[in-house]
Amino acid sequence: MSGNIVTPSTRTTCTPGRAARELGLKRGEFDLAVHLGHIRTVPDEGGGGRRVPRAEIDRLCAGEGFPATLRERVETVGTREGAGLLDVPVSRFTRLARLGVVVPVKFYLNRYRAVVWLYLAEELQQFAADENNTPLLSGRTPPGLREQLKEGLDVRARNWRVRHLGFLRRQSAGRPWAQAAAVASLLDPARLAEIVPDPYERAHLNRFLPKPMAYGAPESPTAQVAERILRAADPDEIAWYRADLEQAVSAARAAQPAPRPAPVPGTPRPQRPPAAPGAPHQHPPSVERRRPRGLLGRLCRRNA
Repeated sequence: MSGNIVTPSTRTTCTPGRAARELGLKRGEFDLAVHLGHIRTVPDEGGGGRRVPRAEIDRLCAGEGFPATLRERVETVGTREGAGLLDVPVSRFTRLARLGVVVPVKFYLNRYRAVVWLYLAEELQQFAADENNTPLLSGRTPPGLREQLKEGLDVRARNWRVRHLGFLRRQSAGRPWAQAAAVASLLDPARLAEIVPDPYERAHLNRFLPKPMAYGAPESPTAQVAERILRAADPDEIAWYRADLEQAVSAARAAQPAPRPAPVPGTPRPQRPPAAPGAPHQHPPSVERRRPRGLLGRLCRRNA
């Protein structure tokens, strides 16, 4: 017998590429729409990645103003175009982004390996229309914020990571180990080994790590620049993700323990040494979940 086998899943779903064409989107626009939760995808039963239900395509096509409204929701702009939407100089827009007032949704590296941040045009338009934001768009930057900028404050990468984690969590909903892997993907492997010391749990966790985004050849200068964006760097941010990962692994362990090799018959099970007479009972140290303050805290709560 020749030809492709048609299963129920292939009749009721389609590949991302086909869905993008039917929705009138470029592939990058489609991927962003999925990241933002505008397009629902489902796992491929055959293990071939994500697929788009036909019912989801029909729903979007029936929406008011389609396809223009869908394209508007995923339109991105750079710093110069973003400054134009806010009617502010480019320098002020950059300051607002470094302070976390406006949050990037994507980035890429140009030919000079410089990071180019992209922002949702729809979000910037809503920001400009809010009268409460008028003081931020005109006048002098408050002294406290000016001092932070002079000291090198720049939360664009951190805020992008918060946003990206929100997407990974939506994609892994209902799968505890995948939820933990979403957080683990923002930490470097050495720190991951420190947080999850059990080799079997770590190996199981690694199975669920999201596919890494590739920027240049491994270990190339371009990849090294991207690595500084993809991984948490500041101590307080690492502490936040550490506590988050410890809690997620604990929940995954309770839901479904990581697989381990079967014990060899006749091998005695290790026993905990008895406590010395009169010694006080020792409780395991508790882990306090650190909540980030300021802009990172608000973004984490909004994307959770």
